[in-house]
Amino acid sequence: MYNDQDLMIRPIEERDLFRLWELIYKEDAPEWKKWDAPYFPHQSIPYELFLEKGTAWVGLDRMWVISVNDVVCGIVSYYFEDEQQNWLEFGIVLHEAHSWGKGLGTRALKLWINHIFNTLPVVRVGLTTWSGNERMIRVGEKLGLLLEARIRKVRYYDGQYYDSIRMGILREEWEARENGDR
Repeated sequence: MYNDQDLMIRPIEERDLFRLWELIYKEDAPEWKKWDAPYFPHQSIPYELFLEKGTAWVGLDRMWVISVNDVVCGIVSYYFEDEQQNWLEFGIVLHEAHSWGKGLGTRALKLWINHIFNTLPVVRVGLTTWSGNERMIRVGEKLGLLLEARIRKVRYYDGQYYDSIRMGILREEWEARENGDR
């Protein structure tokens, strides 16, 4: 568990499952999906069906909840891009529009990156987004991530092509930022 004033990231608990279902799977076309890889399909599922897989989320190292004033408002996660577990990508979703534009994502990801570097032997962490998600790109820049790749016009959404954006930061760069060396 990591705290930053009113914001906390922590492992998912059983008591979080209904709230996560509400945020992620209750609706067919939730607002957050317009920003989080909208080019991939999403559909609602009944709570009972969600529980069949959602209970596996409890206690996972790779996916935690974000809460503000003890109310779950999103998730942070990571996955390995390769089998050797050297290439880690992380992500975040704040599921409700009233949470956007307040710096919560930046604060949560700072805690999450610290957690990753403190618990895993990786030398780099990265995030992949799309050029239509300008807020996510700004969060990456605020956290010191560098643009490592721009794959042009590979994401198609709402009648338009977008670029895939890959950003990353090395452990030593992150530690220098955290120590004020920037």
